[in-house]
Amino acid sequence: MNTESLAASLFQQLQQGQGLHQVSQQLGIDQHQASGAVGAALPLLLGAMGRNAQQPQGAEALLGALQRDHAPAGGGGFDLGGLLGSVLGGGGGGNATNGAGILGHVFGGNSDRAAQGLSQATGLDSSKTSQLLAILAPIVMSYLAQRFASGGNPSQLSQALGQEAQAASSGGLLTSVLDQDGDGQLGIGDLVKLGGGLFGGKR
Repeated sequence: MNTESLAASLFQQLQQGQGLHQVSQQLGIDQHQASGAVGAALPLLLGAMGRNAQQPQGAEALLGALQRDHAPAGGGGFDLGGLLGSVLGGGGGGNATNGAGILGHVFGGNSDRAAQGLSQATGLDSSKTSQLLAILAPIVMSYLAQRFASGGNPSQLSQALGQEAQAASSGGLLTSVLDQDGDGQLGIGDLVKLGGGLFGGKR
């Protein structure tokens, strides 16, 4: 069993190829800054998805979205280079590359708050962190689809993402972004406010 976190594994793949370089060029920042920002953004995205996947039907809805919009064509592997090209090139990939749409599902109405939290954590302008999250969201979804869509097991997805949420919450950024009532904790009230139809149905 692979015990490495999903965020760490995906970050490694971005580092190995041209991914970080392409992201840094797109955002107009140096590669060191891009590395730090991506390293903070991936746990935030996966952790937020993990929170959603703990809700009733949350993991099933997410798995359905992965299978419907993000599963690799023809059963192929995770094509990071091709996906990055589509996302950065504004290619018409529909839901698969619609970063803003995915973020709307992941964070509910809190996409701006997520970008601001990431901005405070990384020192980058919030317009850049917003752009970064929109770039990474389709990549995260495609990565999850490659890992979980073919098996079609919501409980495995929920468990894996739950671990990401736990790890991200310990860093504080996820809690500050998703804490709706400002009490510094993620309570059931916060999840209810966030939970309206995340990943559910068609946009």
